[in-house]
Amino acid sequence: MLSFDIRSLREHAAAVDADLPATDPIWQEGDPLPDGSVHVAGRISPAGPDRFYWHARIDGAVAGPCRRCLTDARVEVRDEAHYIFAEGAGDETDDPDVLLIDPGAYELDLRQAVREQWLLAAPGFLECRPDCKGLCPRCGADLNAGPCDCPPATDARWDALRAPREAAE
Repeated sequence: MLSFDIRSLREHAAAVDADLPATDPIWQEGDPLPDGSVHVAGRISPAGPDRFYWHARIDGAVAGPCRRCLTDARVEVRDEAHYIFAEGAGDETDDPDVLLIDPGAYELDLRQAVREQWLLAAPGFLECRPDCKGLCPRCGADLNAGPCDCPPATDARWDALRAPREAAE
């Protein structure tokens, strides 16, 4: 469960152990969607009048094409979240670790904080492996499977600098 009654949180802490599915409406277009659900485990506790401290670990995976060779890639995402939820507007409005709660709210929804932490932790580009060689720029062959028969790619704009070097050899 990622939603808590604020009145009960004022008196005692609560354990957080829930999954945020990839189909949840909190995700927006352009977000790196999780492959499956994001597991959230942690604790939310009172931290003073109208303030709550939330510490949690998020675990999930993101899947998509490798940015070098376009094969399917899957990357595990693990991160920790530390946030203060505070009611009303005070000095905390400029602090990125403080999330504001409406003063009349009865429920504290952690989904937006989970999404924010996921966006910070998930990679922008996926790679199938660190030493991926990618695709040949001429024929499109997967260079991870072996070299292709294409001559090395050269850029004619470098010929003026290449000529003196070749003359010295």
